[in-house]
Amino acid sequence: MHAVFGGPDRPRRLRDVLEERVDAVPAGGEIRWATYYFRDEALAEALLRAHRRGVRVMLAIEGAPRLRGANRAVIAMLGEAERGIGDGLRIVHRGLFRHLHEKLYCFSHPAPVALIGSFNPSGRPDDDPRVIRAIGDQDRGHNYLVELTGPVVAPLMEHVALLHARRWPIGQRWSEALNRPIRGDGLEIYFFPRRTHPLDRLLETLPSGSRLRLAVSHLRDEGIADRLGRLARRGVSIELLTEATQRRVPRRIEARIAGSGIRFSRYRHPDDLPMHSKFILAETPGERWLGFGSLNLTLTSRWLNHEIFAVARDAALFDCFSRRWDQMRAEMRRGCVDR
Repeated sequence: MHAVFGGPDRPRRLRDVLEERVDAVPAGGEIRWATYYFRDEALAEALLRAHRRGVRVMLAIEGAPRLRGANRAVIAMLGEAERGIGDGLRIVHRGLFRHLHEKLYCFSHPAPVALIGSFNPSGRPDDDPRVIRAIGDQDRGHNYLVELTGPVVAPLMEHVALLHARRWPIGQRWSEALNRPIRGDGLEIYFFPRRTHPLDRLLETLPSGSRLRLAVSHLRDEGIADRLGRLARRGVSIELLTEATQRRVPRRIEARIAGSGIRFSRYRHPDDLPMHSKFILAETPGERWLGFGSLNLTLTSRWLNHEIFAVARDAALFDCFSRRWDQMRAEMRRGCVDR
């Protein structure tokens, strides 16, 4: 497992990694993606080049994101009758506030790899400022992708095929196919919506004296806020770094955890760059684990959206995310970001 980070110090790094991966797949290989926002037309052109050289490209993309029409240009490019990727394109419309919110990018060659995390390829040059205000500059804001190899890649590629091929009804959270976790060496991957939330169990078992750090772009689930407050009151040290906007993290959440001892900070960049990362670092006397993926701490993510959430107990990956946490905190201490 290997993490790649984007942010103010690494602009466009994540979309460049994806383009490099696309260009490396030879004829006869496969690329399978599922994503929420996709507005990067240069990256879409890379997928078209791959398709023309004989790569099987499969893309499941949200058809009605929060910013309606945001994906329209890329959908038009990839869906063009003569020049597009044909039946490789699947525009997902779930309706009733349900969205395909996963960020999952799979490649068969040069060696099988899957990347999961928080990054949407949503940037493009000279973008409309109104769009940037709505979704944030994802190429320069804090984001990440985790590269996974080994036996977990094949079931992740199959998961994209499931999203691409089927129309899932409202009762999808009880589907065995979408609820079946993937397990590897020190890694568990969960898909949402699902019956039970693995984070509930993981948080509930944290003993007094544990340390918990959460970098979360969206926190609107009052149940999670209450759970964090209870943990802090029973002796778990909790640091919470959130996005600045009240739409993503409302004041009522701050009020809900006030007085519990949680160290709460909002990430505010002078260029209004987003903190779009979503990861959790937990340290107990006996173990350390990392939670990461597309999952927001909201009721929509918990009960309605297609999401992906992974739990890793890999020491090197934990240390990598811990250093990134420290870098974001150092940004704030240097005055680049207002608390």
